[in-house]
Amino acid sequence: MSRYTGPACRLCRREGTKLFLKGERCLTGKCAIDRRGTAPGQHGAARKKIEEYGMQLREKQKAKRYYGVQETQFKNYYEKADRKEGMTGENLLSTLERRLDNVVYRMGMAESRRDARQLVTHAHFRLNGKKVNVPSIIVKVGDVISIREESKSSEKIKGLIEAMESKLTPKWLEVDKTAATAKVIAIPAKEDIDFPIEESLIVELYSK
Repeated sequence: MSRYTGPACRLCRREGTKLFLKGERCLTGKCAIDRRGTAPGQHGAARKKIEEYGMQLREKQKAKRYYGVQETQFKNYYEKADRKEGMTGENLLSTLERRLDNVVYRMGMAESRRDARQLVTHAHFRLNGKKVNVPSIIVKVGDVISIREESKSSEKIKGLIEAMESKLTPKWLEVDKTAATAKVIAIPAKEDIDFPIEESLIVELYSK
């Protein structure tokens, strides 16, 4: 499956908001949105009237890029969310939040979801005691995420563990920062997501 490998800041500029694709850098004056907030391209600064479809499309693209998933993946998540009981949009966001790479990021073990995805792919983590290297795994309530013992000797991993102390974690995760483990204790709700996503627009887009 192809994955976007271009400049991350270009995606933020296209969506007109910080997607926090570069971690702490996004909170500094180096952030592209702060320095040059217009959309990329020759006509990026031009004012454009956005129709209803355009708003729906942009919201889907924003959510897709925020979580770092591809078009086919995102559509599959939507279709599964639509088949579940409850609100489709909230089901979709809950599923995206429970991706393993996002959980690693949320527990404070990575500067960004892109970094978290790389750490998982390189098999630095265990899920319920078993080695995993698939970032798209959807965790369940009761699942425990931990760092492989073999990885704890890495200087990079040591630095990430130390940095966990200063990071906030969502209430649906029970994080032991000393042991660098996290347990899923609840299904994340809409209010647990600290990023503005109008999921109703995404539902409207796919319902056409």
